[in-house]
Parts: sequence; C-alpha cells; structure tokens
Amino acid sequence: MFLEIVSPEAILFSSEIDALSAPGLHGEFQMLNNHASIVAVLKQGTVKIQGTALEVDKAFEQKFAKDGDALLLDITSGTLEMKDNKVIILAD
Repeated sequence: MFLEIVSPEAILFSSEIDALSAPGLHGEFQMLNNHASIVAVLKQGTVKIQGTALEVDKAFEQKFAKDGDALLLDITSGTLEMKDNKVIILAD
C-alpha cells in the first residue's frame, strides 16, 4: 500500500509500505495491504511505519526515529484516510 504523511509544512513521507500502526482516538490500530476504506481521527502518539527499504527525505529525517526496520513518527493529532490501498495522514 502507499502512504503519504502530510504536515502543515510539507509532505513528510511518501512511499510504498507493508504495514502501519496509528494512535486512533479509541485506541491504537494497525492497517495492512487491502484494508477496508476508513477515515479515523488520530490522537497524540506514535505512527509506526513498516516496510522494506523505507527512505525519508533528508530534510525531515530528524522527525523520524528508527525501530529495527520500522520508522516512528510522533504526532500530536491528525486524520487518517485509507481508500483504494492508499493511506493519507494529515498530521500535526
């Protein structure tokens, strides 16, 4: 699936991924390839991105942490939409 993370400043991440964990308003949830369409409100927490050969633009590297093969991004709030195997996160 394809993930795009957009902040007020710029597009922080844009790449194919294998899995995503996000801090939903009613608890953390995970999304895999071909997940059903969904719109969710995100709360403060960590977005975990899993995949092979994940690359982050050098300008935004400091916003991400590594956990093995996963990338971690701390957010304060946001909105997530999954449709047609594409995830878009609007994050603060």
